[in-house]
Parts: sequence; C-alpha cells; structure tokens
Amino acid sequence: MVQQTESIWFDGKLVPWDEAQVHVLTHTLHYGMGVFEGIRSYKCANGGSSVFRLKEHVDRMLGSAKILRMEIPYSSEQLVDAIIETLMANKMDEGYIRPLSFIGCGAMGVHPGDNPVQTIIATWPWGAYLGDGALEKGIRVKTSSFTRHHVNVMMTKAKVSGNYVNSVLAKMEAVQDGYDEALMLDAQGYVSEASGENIFIVRGNLIKTTPLTSILEGLTRASLITLARDLGYEVVEQQFTRDEVYVADEAFFCGTAAELTPIREVDNRVIGEGKAGPIAIKLQQEFFKIVKGENLAYESWLHRYSL
Repeated sequence: MVQQTESIWFDGKLVPWDEAQVHVLTHTLHYGMGVFEGIRSYKCANGGSSVFRLKEHVDRMLGSAKILRMEIPYSSEQLVDAIIETLMANKMDEGYIRPLSFIGCGAMGVHPGDNPVQTIIATWPWGAYLGDGALEKGIRVKTSSFTRHHVNVMMTKAKVSGNYVNSVLAKMEAVQDGYDEALMLDAQGYVSEASGENIFIVRGNLIKTTPLTSILEGLTRASLITLARDLGYEVVEQQFTRDEVYVADEAFFCGTAAELTPIREVDNRVIGEGKAGPIAIKLQQEFFKIVKGENLAYESWLHRYSL
C-alpha cells in the first residue's frame, strides 16, 4: 500500500494529499495517454539526501511526452525544482518519487483535442519493490504468455501509462502462478525485459543485457553498464533467448524500484547456485555506495538536498 504523505504537487502548487483529485472524465483515465517516471531519493552517508539521476529522469519524461505529442507546460528545470520542493514539503530524506503528466477533461473520444496537459508529483516511503529479502535471496520468475510490445505497435522508448496494461497482465499472471515476476519476450521471441525492469545475465566473465530494441531505456540499466565496465567487466548489449537465461551463471533485474534484484529461478530452472551470484553482489554493493553518496566518482549522478 502507498503510504500517504502530506502534500502532492499539482499543476504548480502543493495541495493536501486528499485534495489531489481529477474528474472521472479525465481523458487519460479512459485512453491511457499519460507519461510518468519512477525516481528514488536516498539518505546519504554525510547526513544529507540525494535523488538518483534526477535530471535524466525528468528529461526522459519530457522525451516521452514529445513522442506522444503532449506539450507539458513546464521545463526540465521547473520540474526538477518541483520534485525537490515536494520532497522537502513532505519532510522526506529518502523515498519514491512519481511525476505524472496526463491529459485532462474536455473533448471525449480518441483524439484529445485541446484538452489541458496536467502534471502531478507525489512522493512516499517505499522499500524493496519485489518484497523483503529479494535483494539478498533473489526471486522466482516465470516467462510470460504475453509478448512485449512490438516497436511499431507501441512507442517502446516512451514511458507511457497505457503501455503498462501489458505489464499488469504479465505481472498478474506470474503472481497468480506463484512467481515473483514475469520475464517477457519480444515479438521475435528473444528476451525483452520484465514487467517493469531490465534484465542482465552473466555467462563466465561476460555480462549481457538486451539491446535497446523493444525495451525502455532504463536509467538504472545504463548506470549498471557504466559501473560494470568501470569495474573491469565486459558488458555487451546483445539479443539472447530464454534458454540462454536457463544456463546463465547469474541473472538479475534492475530498475528504479527494483534497484538490483537477483534472479534465483526461471521457469522452474535454478539459475547458477540459486542465489545472488558474485557479480550481482558486487554490482549491488557498489550501486548502493553510489546512490548513498559514498563514491564521489559518480557524484554527477546525484542531485543533493537537505531537509
């Protein structure tokens, strides 16, 4: 359950949580034409806080809106400032951040006409996305019966609200079948991503991740590619099949919410030793040092603030 905080930023001003409401005829509620981001802030070792890759997240959201031909009436700088303002108002030294832009009331029908584009920013406390213990023990995964979007069916480089119906169906199926998460294949049958995370596998000393075809350009994914290469690992962006995942030495998901979550089993096949492998553990340790401000070599990835 989302833990309620004091305020939500709504079209330029902070309003009480319970007053951040929209009409039932809001266009995006009916047709899914909205863009959003998931962002995290972390408590840092020096006593302050930082938001991980804040500007990049905001710029990706504006890029998603451009793809959809939505004109968000705020600049990147204004949205960055609004996110910090919301965190400060809610007295949050760490937590989850959800900016969302959507098409409001007006014309009803597939074409949104001149309906206004509205924007909210909400923040709340959030722990491990895939459950307590997932970061240490790993999770069980099922290959979904639902195919990830083809690149000419939906705009796969945009983080669009309506795209996530595909994810919801895959996630529901996996959970109802007793698994923690779904592994999704693309329209050609290659591994794509999870319902809300990118995937990496390890074979020997080689780390593989899906290329930017059917997947969202994950910022955690990009960060881990850079980090792994800086640590001396070879990383390739290359298509692979689900049976290659079965015989991988390690596999893990990554994303803002999931951070770096090891995979211990896929389709009832144990991956590696059935727990977080040494490369996943190393990357996880170094990633958390970065987001908590303990590795100043990656300071440019952090947006610092103090309550």
